Amino acid sequence: MLRTMRSKNLCLSISTLCLLAGAHQVLADDWDYRLKAGVANLPRYSGSDERTTTPLLGGAIVSPSGIFLDTDKGLGWGYEGNALSFSAYIGASASRKDKNKTGRLGSDRLKGMGEIKSRPQLGVSASYNLGAAIVGATLEHALKDDDHKDSAKAFTSLELSIGTKLYDGDYGSLDASLNSRFGDANYLRTWYGVTPDQAARSRFQAYDAKGGLFSRGLNLTWSLPVSEHTTFSTLLDMQYLSGDAGKSPIVERRLQSSLIGALEYTF
Repeated sequence: MLRTMRSKNLCLSISTLCLLAGAHQVLADDWDYRLKAGVANLPRYSGSDERTTTPLLGGAIVSPSGIFLDTDKGLGWGYEGNALSFSAYIGASASRKDKNKTGRLGSDRLKGMGEIKSRPQLGVSASYNLGAAIVGATLEHALKDDDHKDSAKAFTSLELSIGTKLYDGDYGSLDASLNSRFGDANYLRTWYGVTPDQAARSRFQAYDAKGGLFSRGLNLTWSLPVSEHTTFSTLLDMQYLSGDAGKSPIVERRLQSSLIGALEYTF
């Protein structure tokens, strides 16, 4: 999927989808190639009551040793065992515009807030299969951006999840996952805060968001095999903004929903 569409407000956790996929091999026997194409309908930014629909394109290459290049995560290395899965990667963080722009998260309602630019991001993700459920955690740290003082500081976020398979039969499979998302003070200030300078340029009052739990959500993923190498998947993501994120003046709707439909081809 498009890297620009991957953000914590979309919170379309590719990591959650990976947790529910299950792990069965320590090393792959051969190179793995994946291509994805689809469409997403989602809020223009985290907390927005406006929506946008955009096409999604992406892919991944995984080597037999576990090294991967993924349009969602970036460049990294992953391990898959019978119960434990782990990956570490470096990629690009999410971004946000203060204007409506095709293919980018953002809205004209944020005029004067400035752009949150994408910057290098380090991440680690792990999951453990308990049998009836899979528990997982994803930690990401975005580096400092020296060019934008309002959103320049490095920030860190953590997602905890637990998922299970609800159905597996003739009509594909249905997976469900509950998640909680946390951010440090810089994360909350970047995405939900309003600095005095931003308040002077925009229609929002200054707001200093504190770190902590900022979102709780539910993911439902239905996957239907079309052929030996092709799968159609639909993801419904529901997130409720809580804590200082939910109180932010830029948040117009706390309950955020996103819907993705995608066709994946593996070879």
